Amino acid sequence: MRTPAPTLKALTHSVALALCLCLSPALAQAADLTVSAAASLTDSFKAIKLAFEKANPGTTVITNFAASGALLRQIESGAPVDVFASADQKTMDQAAAKALITPGTRADFVQNGLVLIQPADAKLALKGLADLPQPGVKRIAIGNPETVPAGRYAKEALTNAKLWDTLTPKFVPGESVRQTLDYVVRGEADAGFVFATDAKIAGGKVRVACEAPTTTPVRYPIAVVAASKNPKAKAFVDFVLSPAGQKILQEFGFKKP
Repeated sequence: MRTPAPTLKALTHSVALALCLCLSPALAQAADLTVSAAASLTDSFKAIKLAFEKANPGTTVITNFAASGALLRQIESGAPVDVFASADQKTMDQAAAKALITPGTRADFVQNGLVLIQPADAKLALKGLADLPQPGVKRIAIGNPETVPAGRYAKEALTNAKLWDTLTPKFVPGESVRQTLDYVVRGEADAGFVFATDAKIAGGKVRVACEAPTTTPVRYPIAVVAASKNPKAKAFVDFVLSPAGQKILQEFGFKKP
């Protein structure tokens, strides 16, 4: 697997994650409500944060975005988090198995799709997964399947197509779906796997080659973190599930679960 040289944006993201892991209880108390959400939810949850704060005067929402697996590790390490939103069921299942979420608060709130993208100015037009082995495709950006749900879904699609082992030497690993997207946007990868909503956010900087078929539905769960003492945590989950929250999510390309 090849890894492009780290950019300033990537380094800043890593530092932010490290700071989150080191948050002290005093800092946690200063934040009204801390929400850790999958990287693909960055733009939509920033909008939900503003809407929730408007509907709940005096409440401040602190958002933390990263790969779902990385967020789970933070919570497990004791990071002060009130609400957790994952991009896959497996990560939330792990959180439940470790008693890190409050029983009865878990709910699926959106559905997404996995797509294969290319840089907008790519000369080689891909039409499907079967085009990836050709010599013209030298680098394929993919999230780390161990921690990045989009990478896990991509591995499933490529395994089903009997292409995973063949393409492994071409993979450029990303630590979040947004990092994977950046690799393609900057032309550091000839193709990449991201969620449909990420491709939409990138606009004209990428083009969608095809939808990658996944056996596992791409449904996102949300839950209150068990260690949270914040009464607003459940209210935030309810807001995400409400017509107002769902309207915002659909504006960013997410579908109903």
